[in-house]
Amino acid sequence: MNPKITILGLVIVFLFNGTGCSAKESSSYGQKPVKIYEESNLPQRDSVSNSLNLSRRNAITRAVEMASPAVVGINVMQYVKVPVWDPFDDPIFEYFFGKRQRRYRMYPVKGLGSGFLISPDGYILTNYHVSGDASEIIVTTTDGKKHKAKVVGSDELSDIALLKIEGENFPYLKLGNSDDVIVGEWVIALGNPFGLFDLNSKPTVTVGVVSNKGVNLMLDNKYYKGMIQTDAAISSGNSGGPLINSLGEVIGINTMIYSTATSSSGAGSIGIGWAIPINRVKKIINRFVTNKLNRANINRLGLGVVEPNSEEAQLYRLNFEQGLFVVEIKRNSLADKAGFQVGDVIIEINGEKVNSIEEFKSILLDTFEGDVLNFKLSRNDRIINLKIEF
Repeated sequence: MNPKITILGLVIVFLFNGTGCSAKESSSYGQKPVKIYEESNLPQRDSVSNSLNLSRRNAITRAVEMASPAVVGINVMQYVKVPVWDPFDDPIFEYFFGKRQRRYRMYPVKGLGSGFLISPDGYILTNYHVSGDASEIIVTTTDGKKHKAKVVGSDELSDIALLKIEGENFPYLKLGNSDDVIVGEWVIALGNPFGLFDLNSKPTVTVGVVSNKGVNLMLDNKYYKGMIQTDAAISSGNSGGPLINSLGEVIGINTMIYSTATSSSGAGSIGIGWAIPINRVKKIINRFVTNKLNRANINRLGLGVVEPNSEEAQLYRLNFEQGLFVVEIKRNSLADKAGFQVGDVIIEINGEKVNSIEEFKSILLDTFEGDVLNFKLSRNDRIINLKIEF
């Protein structure tokens, strides 16, 4: 016997029996009215109720109340060039009649995401993959108004974009310090999952903790450095929204999730999401304003290095436990001119320890023209400091 059917049958029988009892009692007390009491005579109800009401308004609800007005929904329209199907576009026809010029048509593609205001005059932070190369960007604020937005600056590699809408006295969020993030502390994700912002011009709120921090990820030609991992639910459309702490300060931009779905449209949260740390965002948006976003050509460095205990290190018969061993220097490269030597061990770059190729690349990919890298080296048991300017 199916246990679900059995349980349902028991409930139905109970309900019918209960109904019979009610009918009998109703006939016994026919005309006597039922009095509805506004208050209970149970002791200490008021103190319990007041205590519960006070506990409902906690740090999380206060942070949400403070931050929500500055969150926006973003809708974009982008035109994509798509080839038009041609029945004569066939190798056989091309053989007899020559190659025909291919025709294309521009198709509109809609997208959506989230963002948040960071100034009273309408500057908005979001992800590059939200705004992208959109032909039209419409921002909806929590008062229900729609604004045309323009892109002030964007950086595909870091996946950060700065938008601007016209107006003044907008509510805006305080940018916190992501270096102070504590693993295990409560965090709140706000945004526009699946376009729900359009229903009532209010952000969706999810709560979780910081699961990890300092995670480096490379995905779709984008480099995500020092990411904050959280189990706060982040879904399609949440990208670009703020991740805030219990003080209502932005500590990151919600950017992506790990999902077992086979397509982005079917992706949903399984408790693993990442946000770009806000301190990294601050550095990038300052470059938007000063128009100094030309990344350095890292090929000019001209260094070949190997990790400790790697196959390459074994091949070269190198025995070292930390840092990166320099095995090659290209002639006339920046490293050559700075005085690097084969056999040097790179210990730190700009104060950051480097023990892997990934850490080495993360620093180089985050370097811009005009930046200076300070290298701390070990050479013949001596510490050497060298500088390279891109």
